[in-house]
Amino acid sequence: MSKKSALGRGLDALIPDMDVTVEQVTENRENLPQPEGTIVEIPIGSIDPNVNQPRKKFDEDSLQTLSDSIAQNGLFSPILVVRDDHNRYTIVAGERRWRAARMAGLSKIPAIVRDLDEQRRQEVALIENIQREDLNPIEEARGIYRLISEHSLTQEQISVKIGRSRPAVANLLRLLNLPQVIQDSVINGELTAGHARVLAGIDDPDFQNALFVATLSNEWTVRQLENAAKKGPPSSEEEKPEKPSFPPEVNDLCDRIRNITGMQVQIKGSPDSGKLILPYSSRDELQKLWDLVYSIPGGVN
Repeated sequence: MSKKSALGRGLDALIPDMDVTVEQVTENRENLPQPEGTIVEIPIGSIDPNVNQPRKKFDEDSLQTLSDSIAQNGLFSPILVVRDDHNRYTIVAGERRWRAARMAGLSKIPAIVRDLDEQRRQEVALIENIQREDLNPIEEARGIYRLISEHSLTQEQISVKIGRSRPAVANLLRLLNLPQVIQDSVINGELTAGHARVLAGIDDPDFQNALFVATLSNEWTVRQLENAAKKGPPSSEEEKPEKPSFPPEVNDLCDRIRNITGMQVQIKGSPDSGKLILPYSSRDELQKLWDLVYSIPGGVN
């Protein structure tokens, strides 16, 4: 059987082909080891997500659609798990299917149990998500960085494993040098990978931030951002990237909100029509905003 590229071979690049059978995990069999490659039905409550899963963001609408499909038709593609010493299982690949199955009310889920060390788990999880195009560029870069920093893999080795060219791997890793606020915008879908690559190539932090703000405010395409970046930092006030002008009272409002919440307020559009955005980068920041709003007398009914 001829070998394909790592990405073309899919998970077979890391997991050899094998015949599989379907068995039911019952209480009487739970303490018995299952043969490698056997598809078993495992109680959903016995499965834990992988804390090192490269994918951190799950689209709720897409997840609900998958859940509805599973409720109607069942789950045809098993997840991949490893078993610990306490009769529990950790997901290696398929967390989105597991989440959707829980939402659909399934009590058990089909799974393949494998014996994989930590490096192989991270490799499989990364490749599986890349193949499904489930990762945003920042998540993909963080997954690659974990393999490099924790398992001493080279960029060349990574490129072979995930089916990317070495320059593509290097460009992904450069995204991790971007300020957190720009990384968050990529994760949230406000910026594309193309936008991020352009911004990552700018060494001047002030110019980088000015272009970032202008890109969001003016909804620039990647080509427009590239053209602005090629001009270099402005030499005068008039040459700075175009930015909508707002009345002083609007700017004062943004400053007050920033001081009260501690969040970097973003304003898009014009004085007549636009959006006021409070981006948060952690559950703690969202909780802080929640507590603040509910502390205002009469602010929330």
